[in-house]
Amino acid sequence: MTASEAQINPLVSIIVPARNEEASLAACLESLLPQTGISFEIIVVNDASTDRTAEIARSFPAVRVLDAPPLPPGWTGKNNAVAAGAKNAVGPWLLFTDADTVHLPGSLAKAVTEAEEHGAALLSYSPAQEIHGFWQKCLMPVIFAELAATFRPKDVSNPASPAAAANGQYLLIIREAYEAVGGHAAIAGNILEDVALARAVKSSGRKIFFRYGGDAVRTRMYRTFEQMLEGWTKNLALLFPHPIRLAALRLAQFVLSIAGVVAGIVLLTHGFLAPAAWCFALSAALGSVFGFRIIRAHFFWDANLCAFMGLPMFSYLLLRSALFHNRGKIEWKGRTYGAEKADAPPAARLNRMVASSVAK
Repeated sequence: MTASEAQINPLVSIIVPARNEEASLAACLESLLPQTGISFEIIVVNDASTDRTAEIARSFPAVRVLDAPPLPPGWTGKNNAVAAGAKNAVGPWLLFTDADTVHLPGSLAKAVTEAEEHGAALLSYSPAQEIHGFWQKCLMPVIFAELAATFRPKDVSNPASPAAAANGQYLLIIREAYEAVGGHAAIAGNILEDVALARAVKSSGRKIFFRYGGDAVRTRMYRTFEQMLEGWTKNLALLFPHPIRLAALRLAQFVLSIAGVVAGIVLLTHGFLAPAAWCFALSAALGSVFGFRIIRAHFFWDANLCAFMGLPMFSYLLLRSALFHNRGKIEWKGRTYGAEKADAPPAARLNRMVASSVAK
């Protein structure tokens, strides 16, 4: 099936919001266009880019390119862009995926099949993370280990559990459910639009399915340290309940692990064998718990080894994110948004949004 043929009565409308994504958009589209076994269309929504994003998108004849409408008050740029894409889409399934993703061959057809097999109105994959440089290898495994513990896929995918989550890098939703909960218009100002949409869908009584999707899609979220700093400042305090408490806990874990080894060495050199053994045992226990959590985050061995050094950085970014949200000012890709107080669990912060969307 050619790309042109696939656009006739597509089963899936793939919507790619893109704001200044010249470094990654071509690879994303090159991985989407050869998808087989299913009919689809691809819509790139150029969100006021100032680089070659629109030019790159238009260089693919089979891709529809739209310009995002002017940003309405109270909307985030991504919500505005994907809402415009959904409005122009024709498929009964909508796949929202970021411009920095790369999709494995055959993954689109398999995703729809998997959603149907699980009876899911919304399917979301957490992509394999492509990371570069020392600080990304330190930080990213720590964050994704925490995410895996906070949003456990088995709970998220269980209709009897109130847990709900999704990853906006790969979010497949049936149009009926999307429209029933009000789409992105119902969560227009929400920075965590993926989690908010998942909560709205699950609160409506529909099923969601969520898992690690390294067999389907991968992503390179950040290309510079500055991008990583800005991106996690935007998100971290909203992702985790009680971010200040979590920051203190992870910093204490780091300090106690090091202190146990140092104290053990000092005690050992002075002949205090039993106290030294207890100190080493404490560090070993803390390290074992940490290592088990990190392995579940699906990173390579070199990143797993660096991850311990990411604990203080994770604590710093959590505190930074909480501070920026409490000040009510978040910056992302050249735009400034208001923020919510980061002193309550995500569920509490989203209750009003979910109630509004379900009512619609």
